[in-house]
Amino acid sequence: MKLTILGCYAATPTKNTNPTAQILEIRNHIFLIDCGEGTQVQLRRSKVKFARVKHIFISHLHGDHFYGLIGLISTFMLLGRNADLHIYGPKGLKELTLLQLKLTKSWTSYKLCFHELESDQPEVLFEDDKVTVTTIPLSHRVYANGFLFMEKEKERKLNINAVLNYEIDKCYYQNIKKGRDITLDSGEVIPNEKLTFDPPKPKGYAFCSDTVYFPQIVHQIKNVTVLYHEATFLDKHENLAEKTKHTTAKQAAMIAKAAEVKQLILGHFSTRYDGFDEFKEEAKAVFENVVLADDGKVFELD
Repeated sequence: MKLTILGCYAATPTKNTNPTAQILEIRNHIFLIDCGEGTQVQLRRSKVKFARVKHIFISHLHGDHFYGLIGLISTFMLLGRNADLHIYGPKGLKELTLLQLKLTKSWTSYKLCFHELESDQPEVLFEDDKVTVTTIPLSHRVYANGFLFMEKEKERKLNINAVLNYEIDKCYYQNIKKGRDITLDSGEVIPNEKLTFDPPKPKGYAFCSDTVYFPQIVHQIKNVTVLYHEATFLDKHENLAEKTKHTTAKQAAMIAKAAEVKQLILGHFSTRYDGFDEFKEEAKAVFENVVLADDGKVFELD
Protein backbone atom coordinates (compact mmCIF):
# COMPACT_ATOMS: atom_id res chain seq x y z
CA MET A 1 0.00 0.00 0.00
CA LYS A 2 1.55 3.29 -1.14
CA LEU A 3 0.35 6.86 -0.64
CA THR A 4 1.50 9.73 -2.87
CA ILE A 5 0.73 13.24 -1.66
CA LEU A 6 -0.06 15.40 -4.69
CA GLY A 7 -1.15 18.37 -2.58
CA CYS A 8 -1.67 18.89 1.15
CA TYR A 9 -2.27 22.60 1.76
CA ALA A 10 -5.45 24.47 2.62
CA ALA A 11 -7.37 27.07 0.63
CA THR A 12 -5.56 28.64 -2.32
CA PRO A 13 -2.61 27.20 -4.23
CA THR A 14 0.69 29.10 -4.30
CA LYS A 15 3.81 28.73 -6.44
CA ASN A 16 5.18 26.24 -3.92
CA THR A 17 2.06 24.57 -2.49
CA ASN A 18 -0.86 22.64 -3.92
CA PRO A 19 -4.36 22.02 -2.54
CA THR A 20 -5.54 18.60 -1.50
CA ALA A 21 -5.12 15.54 -3.71
CA GLN A 22 -3.67 12.10 -3.07
CA ILE A 23 -3.07 8.84 -4.87
CA LEU A 24 -3.52 5.63 -2.90
CA GLU A 25 -2.17 2.44 -4.47
CA ILE A 26 -3.71 -0.59 -2.79
CA ARG A 27 -4.04 -4.17 -4.03
CA ASN A 28 -3.65 -3.27 -7.73
CA HIS A 29 -6.01 -0.29 -7.51
CA ILE A 30 -5.07 3.36 -7.95
CA PHE A 31 -7.55 5.60 -6.13
CA LEU A 32 -7.51 9.40 -6.45
CA ILE A 33 -8.63 11.11 -3.24
CA ASP A 34 -9.77 14.71 -3.75
CA CYS A 35 -8.78 16.74 -6.78
CA GLY A 36 -7.74 20.31 -6.04
CA GLU A 37 -6.42 22.70 -8.68
CA GLY A 38 -3.31 21.44 -10.42
CA THR A 39 -3.94 17.78 -9.64
CA GLN A 40 -3.28 16.62 -13.20
CA VAL A 41 0.06 18.44 -13.23
CA GLN A 42 1.00 16.77 -9.96
CA LEU A 43 -0.07 13.40 -11.36
CA ARG A 44 2.40 13.88 -14.21
CA ARG A 45 5.17 14.93 -11.83
CA SER A 46 4.54 11.80 -9.79
CA LYS A 47 4.48 9.69 -12.98
CA VAL A 48 1.03 8.27 -12.30
CA LYS A 49 -0.51 6.69 -15.39
CA PHE A 50 -3.78 8.51 -16.06
CA ALA A 51 -5.41 5.41 -17.52
CA ARG A 52 -5.08 3.57 -14.22
CA VAL A 53 -7.22 6.13 -12.37
CA LYS A 54 -10.72 4.64 -12.46
CA HIS A 55 -12.13 5.84 -9.13
CA ILE A 56 -12.08 9.39 -7.73
CA PHE A 57 -13.30 10.18 -4.21
CA ILE A 58 -14.27 13.80 -3.44
CA SER A 59 -14.61 14.60 0.26
CA HIS A 60 -16.66 17.80 0.00
CA LEU A 61 -17.58 20.69 -2.29
CA HIS A 62 -15.01 23.28 -1.31
CA GLY A 63 -12.87 24.39 -4.22
CA ASP A 64 -9.52 23.36 -2.82
CA HIS A 65 -10.76 19.77 -2.89
CA PHE A 66 -12.40 19.49 -6.30
CA TYR A 67 -11.65 22.44 -8.62
CA GLY A 68 -9.15 20.28 -10.50
CA LEU A 69 -11.77 17.68 -11.41
CA ILE A 70 -13.20 19.24 -14.58
CA GLY A 71 -9.71 19.78 -15.98
CA LEU A 72 -8.75 16.18 -15.31
CA ILE A 73 -11.97 14.90 -16.89
CA SER A 74 -11.27 17.00 -19.99
CA THR A 75 -7.68 15.81 -20.23
CA PHE A 76 -8.82 12.19 -20.01
CA MET A 77 -11.05 12.92 -23.02
CA LEU A 78 -8.19 14.53 -24.99
CA LEU A 79 -6.04 11.48 -24.29
CA GLY A 80 -8.67 9.23 -25.87
CA ARG A 81 -9.88 7.55 -22.71
CA ASN A 82 -12.62 4.96 -23.18
CA ALA A 83 -12.76 3.29 -19.74
CA ASP A 84 -15.53 4.27 -17.32
CA LEU A 85 -14.64 6.82 -14.64
CA HIS A 86 -16.36 6.46 -11.26
CA ILE A 87 -16.68 9.64 -9.19
CA TYR A 88 -17.88 9.54 -5.58
CA GLY A 89 -18.83 12.77 -3.85
CA PRO A 90 -21.53 14.91 -2.27
CA LYS A 91 -24.87 15.44 -3.93
CA GLY A 92 -24.51 18.34 -6.36
CA LEU A 93 -21.15 17.25 -7.76
CA LYS A 94 -22.79 15.67 -10.80
CA GLU A 95 -24.78 18.83 -11.57
CA LEU A 96 -21.69 21.01 -11.17
CA THR A 97 -19.61 18.83 -13.47
CA LEU A 98 -22.17 18.21 -16.19
CA LEU A 99 -23.08 21.90 -16.40
CA GLN A 100 -19.44 22.77 -17.13
CA LEU A 101 -19.25 20.06 -19.78
CA LYS A 102 -22.55 21.21 -21.29
CA LEU A 103 -21.68 24.91 -21.53
CA THR A 104 -18.25 24.17 -22.99
CA LYS A 105 -19.62 21.52 -25.37
CA SER A 106 -17.00 19.13 -24.04
CA TRP A 107 -18.88 15.86 -23.69
CA THR A 108 -16.66 12.95 -22.85
CA SER A 109 -16.04 9.96 -25.08
CA TYR A 110 -16.14 7.71 -22.01
CA LYS A 111 -18.78 7.09 -19.38
CA LEU A 112 -18.88 9.22 -16.23
CA CYS A 113 -20.43 7.25 -13.36
CA PHE A 114 -21.42 9.54 -10.50
CA HIS A 115 -22.12 8.13 -7.04
CA GLU A 116 -23.60 11.01 -5.05
CA LEU A 117 -23.56 10.97 -1.27
CA GLU A 118 -25.81 12.55 1.32
CA SER A 119 -25.97 10.07 4.22
CA ASP A 120 -24.61 10.98 7.65
CA GLN A 121 -23.87 7.31 8.29
CA PRO A 122 -20.93 5.26 6.94
CA GLU A 123 -21.60 3.82 3.49
CA VAL A 124 -19.66 1.22 1.51
CA LEU A 125 -18.80 2.92 -1.80
CA PHE A 126 -16.63 0.28 -3.42
CA GLU A 127 -15.96 -3.38 -2.79
CA ASP A 128 -14.27 -6.22 -4.59
CA ASP A 129 -12.47 -9.36 -3.44
CA LYS A 130 -9.45 -7.33 -2.27
CA VAL A 131 -10.57 -3.92 -0.94
CA THR A 132 -13.49 -2.03 0.58
CA VAL A 133 -13.92 1.75 0.60
CA THR A 134 -16.28 3.25 3.17
CA THR A 135 -17.25 6.84 3.97
CA ILE A 136 -16.24 8.39 7.29
CA PRO A 137 -18.86 11.07 8.08
CA LEU A 138 -17.16 14.28 9.21
CA SER A 139 -18.27 17.67 10.56
CA HIS A 140 -17.39 20.68 8.42
CA ARG A 141 -19.08 23.85 7.15
CA VAL A 142 -20.56 21.83 4.30
CA TYR A 143 -21.45 18.16 4.02
CA ALA A 144 -18.17 16.22 4.14
CA ASN A 145 -16.85 12.68 4.31
CA GLY A 146 -13.52 11.08 4.90
CA PHE A 147 -12.78 7.69 3.38
CA LEU A 148 -11.62 4.41 4.90
CA PHE A 149 -9.71 2.09 2.58
CA MET A 150 -9.40 -1.44 3.97
CA GLU A 151 -7.70 -4.49 2.58
CA LYS A 152 -9.57 -7.76 2.83
CA GLU A 153 -7.79 -10.63 4.47
CA LYS A 154 -5.46 -12.44 2.11
CA GLU A 155 -5.32 -16.20 1.66
CA ARG A 156 -3.52 -18.23 4.30
CA LYS A 157 0.08 -19.17 3.57
CA LEU A 158 0.98 -22.79 2.94
CA ASN A 159 3.25 -24.48 5.45
CA ILE A 160 4.91 -26.35 2.63
CA ASN A 161 6.89 -28.65 4.93
CA ALA A 162 3.72 -29.79 6.68
CA VAL A 163 1.88 -30.27 3.38
CA LEU A 164 4.70 -32.39 1.97
CA ASN A 165 4.92 -34.36 5.20
CA TYR A 166 1.27 -35.42 4.80
CA GLU A 167 1.85 -36.13 1.08
CA ILE A 168 -1.09 -33.94 0.09
CA ASP A 169 -1.65 -33.59 -3.66
CA LYS A 170 -1.08 -30.16 -5.19
CA CYS A 171 -4.67 -30.05 -6.43
CA TYR A 172 -5.75 -29.38 -2.82
CA TYR A 173 -3.38 -26.46 -2.23
CA GLN A 174 -5.87 -23.76 -3.21
CA ASN A 175 -8.52 -25.14 -0.86
CA ILE A 176 -5.95 -25.27 1.94
CA LYS A 177 -5.02 -21.61 1.37
CA LYS A 178 -8.71 -20.75 1.60
CA GLY A 179 -8.76 -22.19 5.11
CA ARG A 180 -10.26 -25.62 4.55
CA ASP A 181 -9.30 -28.76 6.44
CA ILE A 182 -8.07 -31.76 4.47
CA THR A 183 -9.21 -35.37 4.75
CA LEU A 184 -6.53 -37.91 3.90
CA ASP A 185 -7.22 -41.17 2.08
CA SER A 186 -6.99 -42.89 5.47
CA GLY A 187 -9.91 -40.80 6.70
CA GLU A 188 -7.77 -38.70 9.03
CA VAL A 189 -8.78 -35.03 9.06
CA ILE A 190 -5.87 -32.57 9.12
CA PRO A 191 -6.92 -29.19 10.63
CA ASN A 192 -6.05 -26.23 8.46
CA GLU A 193 -3.93 -24.58 11.16
CA LYS A 194 -1.47 -27.47 10.88
CA LEU A 195 -1.04 -26.83 7.16
CA THR A 196 -0.93 -23.05 6.96
CA PHE A 197 0.38 -19.86 8.51
CA ASP A 198 -1.76 -16.83 9.28
CA PRO A 199 -1.81 -14.27 6.43
CA PRO A 200 -0.45 -10.73 7.01
CA LYS A 201 -2.81 -8.51 8.94
CA PRO A 202 -4.92 -6.44 6.49
CA LYS A 203 -3.83 -2.81 6.19
CA GLY A 204 -6.13 0.17 6.45
CA TYR A 205 -5.83 3.83 5.46
CA ALA A 206 -8.16 6.53 6.81
CA PHE A 207 -8.36 9.93 5.07
CA CYS A 208 -10.00 12.62 7.23
CA SER A 209 -10.13 16.14 5.78
CA ASP A 210 -11.83 18.63 6.33
CA THR A 211 -13.41 18.50 9.75
CA VAL A 212 -13.67 20.12 13.14
CA TYR A 213 -12.32 18.03 16.03
CA PHE A 214 -14.74 15.12 15.79
CA PRO A 215 -14.14 12.20 18.22
CA GLN A 216 -17.18 10.40 16.81
CA ILE A 217 -14.95 8.96 14.07
CA VAL A 218 -12.66 7.12 16.51
CA HIS A 219 -14.64 3.88 16.61
CA GLN A 220 -14.64 3.59 12.82
CA ILE A 221 -10.91 4.12 12.34
CA LYS A 222 -9.79 2.05 15.35
CA ASN A 223 -6.39 0.41 14.81
CA VAL A 224 -5.96 1.48 11.18
CA THR A 225 -2.45 1.30 9.80
CA VAL A 226 -2.27 4.98 8.84
CA LEU A 227 -4.48 7.98 9.54
CA TYR A 228 -4.18 11.12 7.43
CA HIS A 229 -5.87 13.87 9.41
CA GLU A 230 -6.17 17.53 8.65
CA ALA A 231 -4.24 19.90 10.90
CA THR A 232 -5.04 23.30 9.46
CA PHE A 233 -4.04 25.24 12.57
CA LEU A 234 -1.76 25.11 15.58
CA ASP A 235 -3.23 24.94 19.07
CA LYS A 236 -2.64 28.67 19.60
CA HIS A 237 -5.24 29.27 16.87
CA GLU A 238 -7.81 26.81 18.19
CA ASN A 239 -10.42 29.56 18.10
CA LEU A 240 -9.94 29.85 14.33
CA ALA A 241 -10.16 26.07 13.96
CA GLU A 242 -13.48 26.01 15.78
CA LYS A 243 -14.79 29.01 13.83
CA THR A 244 -13.88 27.57 10.42
CA LYS A 245 -14.66 23.93 11.35
CA HIS A 246 -11.09 22.74 11.10
CA THR A 247 -8.70 20.90 13.41
CA THR A 248 -5.44 21.70 15.18
CA ALA A 249 -2.35 19.48 15.14
CA LYS A 250 -2.91 18.67 18.81
CA GLN A 251 -6.52 17.66 18.18
CA ALA A 252 -5.52 15.45 15.24
CA ALA A 253 -3.04 13.68 17.54
CA MET A 254 -5.79 13.21 20.12
CA ILE A 255 -7.87 11.42 17.48
CA ALA A 256 -4.89 9.24 16.50
CA LYS A 257 -4.20 8.32 20.13
CA ALA A 258 -7.82 7.49 20.92
CA ALA A 259 -8.09 5.36 17.76
CA GLU A 260 -4.77 3.62 18.50
CA VAL A 261 -3.63 3.98 14.91
CA LYS A 262 -0.15 2.88 13.91
CA GLN A 263 0.90 6.17 12.27
CA LEU A 264 -0.49 9.69 11.90
CA ILE A 265 0.17 11.84 8.83
CA LEU A 266 -0.68 15.52 9.28
CA GLY A 267 -1.76 17.64 6.33
CA HIS A 268 -4.06 20.41 5.03
CA PHE A 269 -1.82 23.07 6.55
CA SER A 270 -2.83 26.71 6.47
CA THR A 271 -0.31 28.71 4.47
CA ARG A 272 -0.45 31.45 7.12
CA TYR A 273 2.47 29.61 8.74
CA ASP A 274 6.04 30.00 7.51
CA GLY A 275 7.09 26.49 8.56
CA PHE A 276 5.46 23.32 9.80
CA ASP A 277 7.89 21.72 12.25
CA GLU A 278 5.81 23.14 15.08
CA PHE A 279 2.84 21.07 13.86
CA LYS A 280 4.86 17.89 14.32
CA GLU A 281 6.15 18.94 17.73
CA GLU A 282 2.66 19.81 18.93
CA ALA A 283 1.21 16.49 17.76
CA LYS A 284 4.11 14.38 19.10
CA ALA A 285 3.43 15.69 22.59
CA VAL A 286 0.20 13.67 22.40
CA PHE A 287 0.94 10.85 19.91
CA GLU A 288 4.46 9.65 19.16
CA ASN A 289 4.38 8.35 15.58
CA VAL A 290 3.70 11.54 13.60
CA VAL A 291 4.94 12.56 10.17
CA LEU A 292 4.16 15.60 8.03
CA ALA A 293 2.71 15.43 4.56
CA ASP A 294 4.30 17.45 1.77
CA ASP A 295 3.59 17.84 -1.92
CA GLY A 296 5.22 15.03 -3.86
CA LYS A 297 6.02 12.98 -0.77
CA VAL A 298 5.52 9.21 -0.98
CA PHE A 299 4.68 6.98 1.99
CA GLU A 300 4.95 3.19 2.02
CA LEU A 301 2.16 2.22 4.40
CA ASP A 302 3.47 -0.76 6.37
